[in-house]
Amino acid sequence: MAVAPTRARGSNARVVAAFEATPGVPPSSGWFNVPLVSHSLGEERPLIESDLLGMGREMQDPTPDVATNDGDMVVPVDVRNFGQWLRLFFGDPTVSGASGTFTHVFKSGATVLPSMSIEVGNPEVPSFSVNRGARGNQLRISQSRSGLLNATCSLICIGETDPVTSTVGGTPSSMATTRFPQAVGFVRKDGQLLGSVVGADFTFSNNLEKVETIQPDGRIEDSDPGMAQMSGSVNVRFKDQVLLAAATSSPPTPMELSFGWSFGAFSLIFVVGRVFMPKAKKPITGPNGIMQSFNWQGSKAASGNSVVVTLINDVPSYVA
Repeated sequence: MAVAPTRARGSNARVVAAFEATPGVPPSSGWFNVPLVSHSLGEERPLIESDLLGMGREMQDPTPDVATNDGDMVVPVDVRNFGQWLRLFFGDPTVSGASGTFTHVFKSGATVLPSMSIEVGNPEVPSFSVNRGARGNQLRISQSRSGLLNATCSLICIGETDPVTSTVGGTPSSMATTRFPQAVGFVRKDGQLLGSVVGADFTFSNNLEKVETIQPDGRIEDSDPGMAQMSGSVNVRFKDQVLLAAATSSPPTPMELSFGWSFGAFSLIFVVGRVFMPKAKKPITGPNGIMQSFNWQGSKAASGNSVVVTLINDVPSYVA
């Protein structure tokens, strides 16, 4: 009888996560399934080459250096599960609504941000390890006319537990994955639909600073949030001077930009209340349409937040 291979496969990978009460300490409950496209998490500990002389031409043993665990998780931008990642990057939302429709509002600039434990399991081996003390550093999303809508979550973790043969996540909770389609995306300027947009992308950053204290395990103590920052680009066909006028005015004219998706009763909107556009070239590279790319920067809006994210779905709460 044929024996099933024990080689690990990405298609069978099991990823679960839970928010931590104490940074770096995996919780005993509250685990949930994480829909995943790819990940590059995992602890690394490089070796320092020996500098000893006078012992012949053969190399001496290297010395272990400090441990690092920085990496990306690419996840689908979906109706329900994506709210967990918004909570990691922005903190707890305010929630309103009833009767199966709830509005979750996330705002930038929170003084304290949560941390998360993320277990990556390969059941074929079996091998399960937890990336602990994960905090959200950068969140990147690209808009296009078609394709799959994903978000790249760049994380900084305190460390990773040694692999064990069974999960510590128990029986995690699970929410149905319903992706927002790229085809229903939109970009708005000052509340009005912005035309001729070919593509757009934006990056929200917490500018985390690693707390690199001297510790016997060689890991960081934690990571602290710095200045919240939002930036991105908007690529448009050169049809009018709507963006060009704002970019060339003196002093520069700030505007509000919104990036969002609406799918049935569900929607997700990132509002950047105060955006500055740089002056951009209009290069001609051939007989086809002329394109302009504006690399904008966000700033603190009059409301006190540079970014406000509104997610409308059927999830009552993301906070236990």
